[in-house]
Amino acid sequence: MEFMESKKKLLFVFNPFSGKAQIKNQLLDIVDTMVKADYEVTIYPTQAPGDAIHKVEEETGDYDLVVCSGGDGTLDEVVTGMMRREEKVPLGYIPAGSTNDFATSLGIPKEMVKSAEAAVTGVPFACDIGAFNEDYFVYVAAFGLFTAVSYKTSQEWKNVLGHAAYILEGMRSLHDIPSYRMQVEYDNIRLQDEFIYGMISNSTSVGGFKGMTGKDVLLDDGIFEVTLIKKPRNPIELNEIIASLINLVDDTDMIYSFKTSRVTITAAEAVPWTLDGEFGGDHEIVTVGNLCKAVEIMVPEKDS
Repeated sequence: MEFMESKKKLLFVFNPFSGKAQIKNQLLDIVDTMVKADYEVTIYPTQAPGDAIHKVEEETGDYDLVVCSGGDGTLDEVVTGMMRREEKVPLGYIPAGSTNDFATSLGIPKEMVKSAEAAVTGVPFACDIGAFNEDYFVYVAAFGLFTAVSYKTSQEWKNVLGHAAYILEGMRSLHDIPSYRMQVEYDNIRLQDEFIYGMISNSTSVGGFKGMTGKDVLLDDGIFEVTLIKKPRNPIELNEIIASLINLVDDTDMIYSFKTSRVTITAAEAVPWTLDGEFGGDHEIVTVGNLCKAVEIMVPEKDS
């Protein structure tokens, strides 16, 4: 019967424990916002790490929109699940972690009900996604010193790099700094060096320190920013690195920073990586490619 127009279907996947479980107080208002936008809503609280990947990968085909709420780890899982699918649908994101700079850079409001509104009434923005060997990341893949700490505490780059400087200053001896001998290949260039830290990020505010432009972030240009910090051999080199990190200016030979759409890093041993702040496994060889405009994320409609 033609007059029975079927409603649009929405899958809402959320991490009930993100950001001090703040979603619990707002769940009804969020769902109400979705229903008022004429969606039939299926609610799914994640049950374990990795759960969101399978849910989105296997069931997205039944829905017109997938909205997720949680911290960076939840977003990373939902995007990974979507990337494993042939047919993709747009994603909405309701940030519920302790810091959510990725959402801020997309113009998604911090208030949960407002971000829910953007998810159901906004416009799709085609966002770059990182392919990391067989895995995916949304905004950063990193290895080395302080990766575990910095991405858990804050994604605000100034804080991350300031925090990095703070940790380096606390090193009693240069021998305490773990380092990795690596070969880095990109755009017909090959570097060989020993690195204490590296990050491949999808944001103009990170790589190429001079380009650190706060919130002015391009997430759809098909290009990564890569920052690699060499192992200091003496206190002078260590101080150079610390000064660069604090001042956010790459005026030292101790830091490589460049832009590329694809990079391969080969290490002499398996190196632990973090993807969007979550453990990404130990790898000897890593190939990272930028999948330009691979996933559509709903963002608020700009006032004309």
